[in-house]
Parts: sequence; C-alpha cells; structure tokens
Amino acid sequence: MVNLDRIRMDMENRLKVDREIHTVDVMAETIDECLADAAVQLEAGVKNLEYEVLEKGFQGIFGIAKKPWKIRVYENPEIVQQKKQKSQDDIFDEENIVAKVKIVDKDGFFYLHHFGTSICLKVVLPVGKGKPVNEKDVISASKTADMISVDEELIKKLCKTGTEGRYVEVGIYKQVPAGDAIMTVDISKDEMSVTITVAPPAASGSEISEEQIKLALKTQGVKAGINDEKITAFVDNPVYNSPYEVAAAILPVNGRDAYIAYNFETDRSKLKLKETQNGQVNFKELNLIQNVVAGQPLAQKMLPQRGKGGQSVFGRYLEARNGRDISIPLGQNVKLDSDGRTVIAEKSGQVMLVGDKITVEEVYEVQGVNIKTGNITFMGTVICRGNVDDGFSIKADGNIEVYGSVGNCNLEAEGDIVISQGVMGRDEGKITTPKTVWARFIQNAKVEAGEYVVVNDNIMNSEVSAMKKILLKGKRAQIIGGHLFATEEISAKSIGSPGGGTETSVSVGFDPKAKKRLVELEEMQSNLMKQLEEIELNIATLENQKKIRKSLPKEKEDSLAKLQAQQEEITTDSNEMSKEIIQIQERLRELKVVGRINVSGTVYQGSRITVRDVETVIKSDVNSVSFFYENGFVSKGKYDSSSVTNDVGGPDGFTTT
Repeated sequence: MVNLDRIRMDMENRLKVDREIHTVDVMAETIDECLADAAVQLEAGVKNLEYEVLEKGFQGIFGIAKKPWKIRVYENPEIVQQKKQKSQDDIFDEENIVAKVKIVDKDGFFYLHHFGTSICLKVVLPVGKGKPVNEKDVISASKTADMISVDEELIKKLCKTGTEGRYVEVGIYKQVPAGDAIMTVDISKDEMSVTITVAPPAASGSEISEEQIKLALKTQGVKAGINDEKITAFVDNPVYNSPYEVAAAILPVNGRDAYIAYNFETDRSKLKLKETQNGQVNFKELNLIQNVVAGQPLAQKMLPQRGKGGQSVFGRYLEARNGRDISIPLGQNVKLDSDGRTVIAEKSGQVMLVGDKITVEEVYEVQGVNIKTGNITFMGTVICRGNVDDGFSIKADGNIEVYGSVGNCNLEAEGDIVISQGVMGRDEGKITTPKTVWARFIQNAKVEAGEYVVVNDNIMNSEVSAMKKILLKGKRAQIIGGHLFATEEISAKSIGSPGGGTETSVSVGFDPKAKKRLVELEEMQSNLMKQLEEIELNIATLENQKKIRKSLPKEKEDSLAKLQAQQEEITTDSNEMSKEIIQIQERLRELKVVGRINVSGTVYQGSRITVRDVETVIKSDVNSVSFFYENGFVSKGKYDSSSVTNDVGGPDGFTTT
C-alpha cells in the first residue's frame, strides 16, 4: 500500500542520490572533447557519463562565427551508487581488518541543539569497551526553561541505538525568533573560498542547522566544493563570531610532465661493491660496469598526463596545465622499440649517460687492471692501456687488447686477445678464447684458442692449444718446455732446450680438445674399473656367505644391496664413457688434417714430437726439419719455408694507436 510516509521516504532517498551526483559545465569545440574534459574532472569513464546541452555549438563557415558547445555533464546515477556501495564495502572490510588488529576503546557522546522549534538529539555510540551515553544526562540537558515537551522514551531508545549521524527530534521548546542565531555568507572575490560567520543565539533562540547552511549556500549560487564534513562539524560544535570555511574551490591539478624511467643507475657514484652471502666484500669486484645485451630494455619514457581541471565555488571551470612532453635522448647503439617510447640496446656493451643521452659503449677502456678498477666483466671490447696485475681478471664479450703485460690473471674473451708485452702466468694464469691469441711471449701460463696462437718471441713452460695453428714468428721464436697442441700446424725457430733438461712436448694432427677429453675419459674409466673390481669382489664375498648361511644379517643385506646399486651405476657410467671414447677415436681417425711441425732452427734432444697418434722422442739434435705423418709413422723432411703459414691477417676489430 502506498501512503504519504512511503512517498516521503522514496523522495528522501531520491534526493540523497541526486545530492551525490556531481555535475560539471564544460565548453569545447565538439561534444567528444567536452566529454573527455569532463571525464578527467569527474574521474569517470566517458561511457559512464550523461549530459545536457546548455548551448549548442556551431562549426561556422570557413571558421567564421564559430561557436563552442557548452554542456552539463554528470555521472550515471546507477554508477554513482555502485561506486558508493563498493567504497562502503571496502571501508567496512578495512575497518574489520583494523578492528582485528587493534580495537580502540572510546566512550559514546551526544549533541543536543535547538533547531527551529525542535529539540534535536544526535547520539554517537561507544567503541569497544567505551562507556555508553547516560540517558539521564541527555534528559537533564534537554529540560531547559523554555522546554515545552520531551519524549524521554525516545531519548532512552536513541541512547542505546544511536542516531546514525543524524539529528532526531526528541522534543519541542518555545522559540523566540528574535533570539535566533544570525548567519552571514562571505564569498571571496576570486571565488576560491566560502565562509560563514554566525552570531550566537540569544535565550530561546534557534541555532543554525545543516539544512540552513546548505540552503544559504545554494541561494548565493555556490555549486562546487561544499564541504559536508566541515558543515556537520560546525553544527555539532558551533564556532561563533569568527569566519568558518564551509566550501572551497576544487583546485585544478596540473598534469605530470613526461619523464624518463631508467633501468640502470645513472649516477655512477651510487654503484656499490658486490657482497657475498655472508656480507663480506670482494674488493676485486668493484661493480663499476653496467653490462647490457643487444635487445635489452634500457629506459622508458613515461607519457605526460592530462591535467585535471578544477571548479570555483560558483562552478566556473578552472583550467589545469597538461603535462609537458619531452624527446627521448638517444645516443649511440640504442634505438626505440616498436612502442615508440622504450629504449633498447642495439648492441651489447656498457650502458651509460653521455651528455644526458642514453648510450651503449661497445669499448671499455682503462689505464690498467688493478685494485682501482677491480675485475672487469664487459659485454663488449676491453682495452687496457697498461698492465693487468696479478690476481685480476678480464672477461669480455668482444675483444681484449692489453698494451702492457699480463701476470697471474684470467683472461676470457669471445673475440681475439692481443697482449703487447706478453704473459707471465706464474703457473696459474689462464687465457681462453674461441678465436686467436696474439702475444709477444707466453711464460708459465695456460692458453686455449679456438683458431690461432701467434707469438713474436717464445713460449716457455706453458700449456698451449689451438684448434688451427700455433705460430712463433720472431727472431728467437723458441718453444722451451711445456705442452703444445695444434690441429694443423706448429711452426717455430727451435723446440726444446740444449741438453734436454726441460721436457718439451709438441703435438699436431688432431683436435687438441678432443684429445684432451679422450685422455680424461680414459683416466676416469680406468679409475672406475678399479672401483668396480673392488665392489665385485665384496659382492662375491657376501653372496658366498649368503649361500652358505642361506641368509644374511640385515646390516649385511643392506650393504649387499648398496654394493649392487653401486655396481650398476658404475657399469652404466663406464658404458657411457666407452661410447664417447669410441666417438672421439673415430673422429680423430677421420681427421683429414695431417698436421705439420716446422722448425727452421734446431729441435733439441729429448723433445717429444707427436703427429696424429704417433709419438717420437728426438734422440739427438736435429736442424732445419719438418715433421709430418706418413704410412703410420712420424716422418722427417727438409724444412720448407713455403709450407710455413706467414700471413694470418691481423687482430679483428682492434685499435691501431
């Protein structure tokens, strides 16, 4: 049944919804532009907006008499209600979470004011273990000299249930209109602030209610920035004879300027030493280089944001500045990704800012590698103008060029390695590359090259291997001590030392890596066979005991099972090794390169010469000779300079200064 109370309730609910709908008046050349601007101000999607046309726009004729559109935009009421409900649910959930963590006890309290001819009560319930409002205190406060009647039962009820933030009429009093509070509204000239000044009521006069304040603001034309919380606070605890702000303009928010978000540290002074898991610092790892690989994202431009317009208290649009755009500072070896704003590396190397431009340097240059630089790991070419001190390392994705000498160090490169003053490895230094090593001399070091090893002076007491050739080119061009392996050719002026005091082994005609792996496998398999023999002996002993006794104690039974598992594991590993050994042997047999050792000077007594799988020990000094494989033997022939490789080109991609 529909009655007046039901209609009044529906109207109140509708009014409440309408009050929650914010509107903005916007002007632009097109409806779409108006809606886009309003969407920013209302913080809503365009699809959720509705509007009324206030002034119809006109495109004009050839730009003459052009007139903008003016519309009033508001958010769909259903969307507003959904947002409010979600917000309340979020707040409720948040309050529940906070309450679970900590409940703050707070006593209940009340406000009692005279509005019009009514005595109105507002009750705030206690929190936690706080004390409730004492109904006697409320009843006592309501019984003033001008009171006509008070509903004590309603007061008692409200003290228990609260008033949900509203004022409820609990009685009437004899109002004297002449004593009512007087309110004035003051609006600043710039339309940025609205204040009220209220003179206190005299005896039996009415106080200022929330509805009176809002009606006064509406009468004055105030549309935006009304602060309901401040109005409620004033009504609860009036501030008399002093300006009190109840509305303020919604200030425009300028858009954020575009900026570059870097994926690397732009301030080199902030690069920190690397720490181990236990917190210790390795001062050789200074972490001074920020390596990147080709295709790696280096930075991204964050787009400028559109400003959010504001409103004066009269609803006048306050324009905001949109964020400024910037250009992307591209340096060398970088480019933009397909999105047009992500900077990626075109090449591998060190990323840095050079004159505010994002740059990838392919070459990293230092005066020397020492405690000042620490170990160097670089995704490009490294140039060291001085020495590489003992104990330090260089790892490069490109070439390594050392103008000085290299000590007990570890050098690894994907390109060529050039050492102008030679290597003194002190039996621990190691140099590795899939390409070529160039050096003045090599002493007491281990060198592995995927192509050539080219030396201008001598190789002494070193282990050197090359997948193609080892060439000694200088006036001395000596090989003294150590083990040298090359697939195609080894050429030198002399091999070994007078008297044969130092063991010198030179081998060609096979893949040195494959040969090395073969030796390792054969040694590993030999050790496994020794273990297998011992295990099989123990298994046989336990099985004999089991036959005699028909059973074994649990400990021995477990031991037998463990030995049998080890036997199976070793047998499997040995079979796998046998397969790999056969493959390597077949590869070495099928190797087409015969291999030659060319010596223009002397091969000293005691030197070991190996061509393919055949080894010979030099019994007496031999001069001007070449060694090669023939009919299953190592043959000797007259040294022929035409068979010596004289031109292997130069280091690829190196500086010439």
